[in-house]
Amino acid sequence: MAKKQETARRMVSVTIPRGRKQEENFVIVSVNGRSWKIMKGVQVQVPDYVAEVLENARMMADEARRYVDRMAD
Repeated sequence: MAKKQETARRMVSVTIPRGRKQEENFVIVSVNGRSWKIMKGVQVQVPDYVAEVLENARMMADEARRYVDRMAD
């Protein structure tokens, strides 16, 4: 019972922006052998460590865009 309460306290709300029409309308996140299929454009509750993975992926995508822009100049 205590484990369920601990997990419930660590849930956070995330919304992944919708992509283009050609892109999938979901993102799959895997952490330590567990996977979550998260719909884009819908606010969902996920464990805080899944939200951290999504945030890290967003930051790395932003950094990759900046790098490509610098190399194109």
